[in-house]
Amino acid sequence: MDCEPYRAELVAYCYRMVGSYHEAEDQVQETMLRAWKARDRYDAGRASLRTWLYRIATNVCLTALEGRARRPLPSGLGAPSDDPQAPLAPVFDIPWLQPFPDARVEVGVRADMRLALVAAMQTLPARQRAVLLLREVLEFSAAEVAVQLGTTVPAVNSALQRARAALAEAGETTDVNEVGEPDDPKVREVIERYMRAFEAADVPALVRLLTDDAVLEMPPVPLWYRGSHDYGLFMRRVFDMRGTGWRLRLLTANGQPALAAYAPEPGGGHRLHTLQVFTVTGDRIARNVVFADPAVFEAFDLSPQIIFDTPR
Repeated sequence: MDCEPYRAELVAYCYRMVGSYHEAEDQVQETMLRAWKARDRYDAGRASLRTWLYRIATNVCLTALEGRARRPLPSGLGAPSDDPQAPLAPVFDIPWLQPFPDARVEVGVRADMRLALVAAMQTLPARQRAVLLLREVLEFSAAEVAVQLGTTVPAVNSALQRARAALAEAGETTDVNEVGEPDDPKVREVIERYMRAFEAADVPALVRLLTDDAVLEMPPVPLWYRGSHDYGLFMRRVFDMRGTGWRLRLLTANGQPALAAYAPEPGGGHRLHTLQVFTVTGDRIARNVVFADPAVFEAFDLSPQIIFDTPR
């Protein structure tokens, strides 16, 4: 019984359940361990190996989520700030939602992975979250999901309806077609223009690339901003604080374009500062989620100790 071919998709599933790449890896490891211990009881005539593994993974995730707070983004906790000079005080006792490193999985596994949608999923009760993912994303039948969750088909259908309604109320859907791929030429052009403007510390050029109601948020700092005006004021503050001459490296996260930002060092060179994940709508940037957590850097194989002494 070879379970390894399913590891990557199980990690993606568990990530959407728990909101953390590192925790998802742990849940999949536990899934594989349980599968190995129960291998003698597996009946291929009753369920495919994939279906059986998802049943185990779902139970592992549901157990892990019992009594735990959801993983939010700052925009899910309150109103936007109207003060671009507000103190940047991080809050570490909130289990913030983390991005998913695309390089860890194949392109086909990245459907419905964008940050805003995963954040919205975190607001659902854990069993509703599982039903939504198993039915809508992974396309298991209602009967299969009922077996996986130890419930009935009517209960699965009812949970799916409630989950859909909750996401619609939050302004999110699970339509795969809404996920913009970072290798889309139009998306890449927008991000490359943003990179040039950022490295030149050209705030007006940055603002021109934003939608009018663009969102900027920076976990573990709980405050966030809405609107291109406040976004621009905050970016001016960043350049005043950390200097100009930044270097950027293009990546992808959650099926979205991302940048590793390296701030200039006083003695020369550049040091990793943040990972920024973008949502591009049309030819404008609608959201930028900026991460400064060392655990996030580790997941993306970005060492905070790396210093670039030459231009990109």
